[in-house]
Amino acid sequence: MTTPRYSAAEGLQVAGPEAGVLEIRLDRPQARNALSTPLLRGLAALLEQAERDDDVRAVVLTGGDKVFAAGADLAEMAAKDMQAVLLEERPRLFGVVARFPKPIVAAVCGYALGGGCELVMHADIVIAGEGAQFGQPEINLGIIPGAGGTQRLTHAVGKSVAMKLVLAGEFLTAAEALSTGLVAEVVADDACIPRAHALAQKIAAKAPLAVRLAKDAVLQSFEVPLSAGLALERRNFVVLAGTEDRNEGVKSFLEKRKPEWKGR
Repeated sequence: MTTPRYSAAEGLQVAGPEAGVLEIRLDRPQARNALSTPLLRGLAALLEQAERDDDVRAVVLTGGDKVFAAGADLAEMAAKDMQAVLLEERPRLFGVVARFPKPIVAAVCGYALGGGCELVMHADIVIAGEGAQFGQPEINLGIIPGAGGTQRLTHAVGKSVAMKLVLAGEFLTAAEALSTGLVAEVVADDACIPRAHALAQKIAAKAPLAVRLAKDAVLQSFEVPLSAGLALERRNFVVLAGTEDRNEGVKSFLEKRKPEWKGR
């Protein structure tokens, strides 16, 4: 298919796809990459476009060298009363990220706080620079996380650590985030984005349908009982047995050659 053109949206830069990887970069340095509604709207639109694009097999999501995202846009938040917050579109926009079926690798340098930390937790794999810090300091503003911070964080790091971040507003260093399972790897700050791209390209070179159904099965493990998760895993395994890529994978292994995936 013809690769669609990806245009930078408000507060975002986009590059690629190259080697199957599309890079989306948060780019509001004057606001420490605060997640305004227009920024989230642009991010959702880019992901919806990437979902339809067969040339995109993985996404790298990153921010600046010093700040991934410092949180929500407080100036925007201050102008909203309870009714406006109730009716805002941010939950739908975060939902687009959560439902994106292709892998997202987050490359986090510097601070990922509040909504920024929540956005990181929507990624499938997180690579952190040594100077990265993660936190949910909403309590300092008299509010709580509102885009999954109390739920995703608890799944990632456990109750006690989650309570410390959410109730006390303390941060995790990159090393602490690694030890708790919030991130997959910690690398030198200047190696963070290259490592995320290398990992995304490695994933992009795999069989597309297998990658999609593998991601689906892993994510469902957070949503359903073990018995239901095992049933879904088995269903996805059976579905893949009927694909051309599965036959190509087995054949190429036996013939000792690199597989040529078709995505069907």
